[in-house]
Amino acid sequence: MTNGDFEAKVAVITGGARGIGLESARMMLARGGRVALWDADQAALDTALADLAVGDRATGTTVDVADDAAVAVALDDAVRSHGKVDILVNSAGIIGAPGVVTDTDSAVWRRVLEVNLSGTFLCSKLAAPAMVGRGWGRIVNIASLAGKDGTPSMAAYSASKAGVIALTKVMGKELATSGVLVNCIAPAALDTEMARNADPALVKIMIDKSPMARLGTAEECAELVCWLASDRLGFSTGACFDLSGGRAVY
Repeated sequence: MTNGDFEAKVAVITGGARGIGLESARMMLARGGRVALWDADQAALDTALADLAVGDRATGTTVDVADDAAVAVALDDAVRSHGKVDILVNSAGIIGAPGVVTDTDSAVWRRVLEVNLSGTFLCSKLAAPAMVGRGWGRIVNIASLAGKDGTPSMAAYSASKAGVIALTKVMGKELATSGVLVNCIAPAALDTEMARNADPALVKIMIDKSPMARLGTAEECAELVCWLASDRLGFSTGACFDLSGGRAVY
């Protein structure tokens, strides 16, 4: 991909203050785009915007993506700041405390599903109509290989990401002739803050399953995000792209 790929394009990126979201924003900005970063952590947003240092081409909004009203307000803010939203990257996600199903707290289960799955649903539901009205749009959802094979001690996370994959397939089919393409990425474990805060034993399991025997990087994932969010994508929707270091589940 080259400079100018995102000229005149505006992206909303949830979970945009760190990790995959921030790296995707950095690449889109470098290629001519504008971004609205959404994140639950205001301090992290402030740090991210200062690091990007692109003036009003990047804005930040504190938002809980599981809150209908908050998402609606944040979307209005993005349109007011940038004029429109062409691209939505649903990168916001949490893991939740590890534990087998029988020991999983119900509140933890609900919160992980709310952020990872309901958040993706709400943001997509509200952003898609204007994209359809303009006849062009891209929605890129960040799922996980955990949503394909089910990671022990991560039931809520695995279930939520399986839901994201299914939601991607549904929206891809529903919007297939609208000009709005919906795809998702299923990364293996990446060297991000989320992985660094996870149980080291779980991360080791993920590395051991990888034929490349390493973690992926946020930059590697962001490159795939950018392709899926660009005009270079034309004949793929409702698809799930593995980013797995050679590991394949189905």
